[in-house]
Amino acid sequence: MFHGGWWSYLSYDESKPKPVLDRQLLRRVFAYGKPHWRAVAVVMVTIVAISLLDLVPPLLYRELIDHVLPNRDGARLNLLALAMLGIPVISGLISVVQRNYSARAGEGIIYDLRQQMYVHLQRMSLRFFTNTKAGEIISRFNNDVVGAQNAITGTIPNILTNVVTLGSTLAVMLTIEWRLALLAVAVFPLFLLPAKRVARTLRAIRRTAMEQNAEMSNIVNETLTINGALLVKTFGSQRREAARFDSANAAVRDIGIRRARVGQLFFMGMSIAGTLGTALIYWVGGHLVLDGAITIGTIVAFAAYLMRLYGPISALTNVQVEFAQSMVSFERVFEYLDKPVEIADRPGAQPFTQVQGHIRFEDVSFQYTPLPGQPAPATDG
Repeated sequence: MFHGGWWSYLSYDESKPKPVLDRQLLRRVFAYGKPHWRAVAVVMVTIVAISLLDLVPPLLYRELIDHVLPNRDGARLNLLALAMLGIPVISGLISVVQRNYSARAGEGIIYDLRQQMYVHLQRMSLRFFTNTKAGEIISRFNNDVVGAQNAITGTIPNILTNVVTLGSTLAVMLTIEWRLALLAVAVFPLFLLPAKRVARTLRAIRRTAMEQNAEMSNIVNETLTINGALLVKTFGSQRREAARFDSANAAVRDIGIRRARVGQLFFMGMSIAGTLGTALIYWVGGHLVLDGAITIGTIVAFAAYLMRLYGPISALTNVQVEFAQSMVSFERVFEYLDKPVEIADRPGAQPFTQVQGHIRFEDVSFQYTPLPGQPAPATDG
């Protein structure tokens, strides 16, 4: 239940400068959403609706345990069963609507961005295309535009969902029993700090694994292409290259085993921490039940709410870096959009509707200028 928010933390490279959120960049990104504000509004409403609906099942559990079963109320039991069945169905239908409008807004924004960049690049001079690699332009369309799309349809809605879920869950828990709510929140830092330390180690292992995989790929590229294979066979260095590849291959194997081991320990620790929170709720809550302060159903409801509390908190621990990284794609697209057009039409220029006339060359000459100390180049033959 904690995995979602930690992946961006593990994949972030500390050696690189932290992405900075720029207000001007944010205003520019959000400006693209204005033509699609209706779809964006529907997405926000559906996120809130789903978050509120998901708060109801634990309350139904409490009602079932505290009132329906002790009173043997069959009619009310049937209503609770229908509610427990209906809420996931309604929530699922709302999710379909949310996904539909989220796709509309995201695809619409990316369509506008992609079209604007294409039209702008068409107006660029030949100097731009001469000095810019074709792969770089294609990368802006394929990688950066897709990255911007993922930010619109994935990162931003996920952040909003986690914020709404966290706020609504915490509000309900404080309303039901504020002492247990404070206990649930107080437990989280006890495993957040150790988890971040272990995650930092796992991140370093992951970075080392990427470097060693790159080294192994480099050896393959050097020795198994036609030119590389020709050099290896010419100098008879097959054994030396095989030993070099064996060393790199073994390093990749060993770091992979270590990454798997540390990763399993990391997520096992996260699961144990979640279990610790649940155990404390049952332990403290059990004493409150024995003292007559709360009911058994309240403890069960709290245990269910813990899942909704810890998940968003862990997801939001690295929200600034995650959101800033998602904006990098927009920044790279805007970098191309902001390139000045060297040859631009004058204001008020009229398009040609019918072109007539001819081209004349007057007083045009051509010659080769010889270099100092060199004979004049031949102009014929």
